Amino acid sequence: MSTGRKNPPARRAAATDVPAPAAPAPAGRAGELAAAWAPTAGRVLLGLVLAWFGYHELVQPGLWTGYVPLVAAGSALAAVAVLAHGWLLLVLAIALICGIATRVAAAAAVVLLAEIVISLIAVGGLSDLTMRDVGVLGLAVCLTGQHTQRLVLRR
Repeated sequence: MSTGRKNPPARRAAATDVPAPAAPAPAGRAGELAAAWAPTAGRVLLGLVLAWFGYHELVQPGLWTGYVPLVAAGSALAAVAVLAHGWLLLVLAIALICGIATRVAAAAAVVLLAEIVISLIAVGGLSDLTMRDVGVLGLAVCLTGQHTQRLVLRR
């Protein structure tokens, strides 16, 4: 016996009533990718900057002795200070690029870059060179607080 009415279809389970989450938009995916990799990129780029200047201080220390405060530019002490500074820059660069103790290396870079900025201001006052180093110092400060990193060596 049919009443002419169709029976309503059986109700599906409640789990299927919830729409599937939409895939993030390309801009959202790019933002997530940038958030995940930006600290690593910043760390490697800071390491490259430190390696560049460390190498040049080791190869031509005489060009850098004028930046050593309270010491005559032509003195052997100034040359030794520049060479030690260059080695320290290279060690920090290797640690940052290779992902070894990244927050400690970044914190040491903060101290070293603060010393550089103070020396530059003492020698020549505020300049475009000094302001560039303030920006590099800011990057190092940001990296000291970064807990999550990619491409790091861990125990």
